[in-house]
Amino acid sequence: MPHNILLFGASGMIGSRILAEALHRGHSVTAAVRDISKLTPAVNLTAITANVLDPAAVAAAVPGHDVVISAFGPGPENPRPVVDAAQALTTALAQFPEVRLIAVGGAGTLEVAPGVRFVDAPGFVEEWKPIALAHADAWDIIRNSSANWTYAAPSGYIHPGERTGVFRLGTNELLRTEKGDSEITAEDFAIALIDEVEHPKHVRARFTAGY
Repeated sequence: MPHNILLFGASGMIGSRILAEALHRGHSVTAAVRDISKLTPAVNLTAITANVLDPAAVAAAVPGHDVVISAFGPGPENPRPVVDAAQALTTALAQFPEVRLIAVGGAGTLEVAPGVRFVDAPGFVEEWKPIALAHADAWDIIRNSSANWTYAAPSGYIHPGERTGVFRLGTNELLRTEKGDSEITAEDFAIALIDEVEHPKHVRARFTAGY
């Protein structure tokens, strides 16, 4: 059954793949972006401008949708808006308990050993710590909210690549390959996320995807 999806961050590296996957599967998507010109017109796609940092703007865009996906990512240079977006989204979605919120987060809070977060482990790339810690704060906001949330954490390295459909799912632990790498393409991560839209298995829970 097709869903009516409100997608924030649809023009970003991850969001654009989520958009493509959702449309490919016949869902209707309202893409809330800062610059509509970055989107290519498509069947079942509606583009709007809505500020994901403003709870009122988010709430105004929700009616008519049954799933809200946030792939908002401000980049590592200015990570704080990740936290502000989590606050705005959960505040807005608390008013719509029947609408799911699926938030794309970071891998930093996934565990590499019992009680040890990836972001705190030796070897974590120093320049990525600010955005990882911002995602950690956002994770705390989301999981303690009254919204109908799901938190989708990618593997440690997510990048453009091939859509293979072959990957593993996890919950709270960082997934690694036999070689010790933690990786997934944005295309395969989008598959995992839209699978969750179609077949909810992680309601008020976190999941991750990787090879």
